[in-house]
Amino acid sequence: MSTIRALFWDVGGVLLTNAWDHEERDQAVERFLLGKPEFEERHKELVPLFEEGKLTLDEYLERAVFYEPRTFSKEDFKQFMFSRSRPKPQTLELARALGAKYVMGTINNESRELNQYRIENYGLTDIFDLFVSSCFVGLRKPNERIYRLALDLTQHTPDECCFIDDRPENIEGATKVGMKAVLMKDPQQLRRDLESLGVEP
Repeated sequence: MSTIRALFWDVGGVLLTNAWDHEERDQAVERFLLGKPEFEERHKELVPLFEEGKLTLDEYLERAVFYEPRTFSKEDFKQFMFSRSRPKPQTLELARALGAKYVMGTINNESRELNQYRIENYGLTDIFDLFVSSCFVGLRKPNERIYRLALDLTQHTPDECCFIDDRPENIEGATKVGMKAVLMKDPQQLRRDLESLGVEP
């Protein structure tokens, strides 16, 4: 078995709570009294461009929420979006410990403004060497090209890399290019599965 030299991590659902997934959007629907079917339909249409960095947060909000007059401001809505993010301390602690020994990167689907807020607010630059974020590279998981790009950027072979995510479809994308992968369910299971691959602080 090849020695793992690089670890790639999902962010939302692994290191932090999700940024703008269905639960966060449901909370926004309730908080701002939005019509859920229309909001979700608009979101679904916009999310590929939004997460690939082709729409700014303002442009997304203009088309998803502020296409008609609202009783709240765009700034109020943005602050609500940012406030949904929370750390997952046990996973962050593990990642920080592993960072001294391995090349560390993220492979994540996120819009630019939320991604940058989360990187800065949770000190992710102290842990990770590179951020293969969909908004920076114009590709989204589970497209195999985003994993191949991560390999190119680190110049490691697929079997020297391990990808960690909480969604099976994203794990499948990584394994298709030859990466080792761990489907995270909880921090204890993640630690055990990494140890079985020889990955330890």
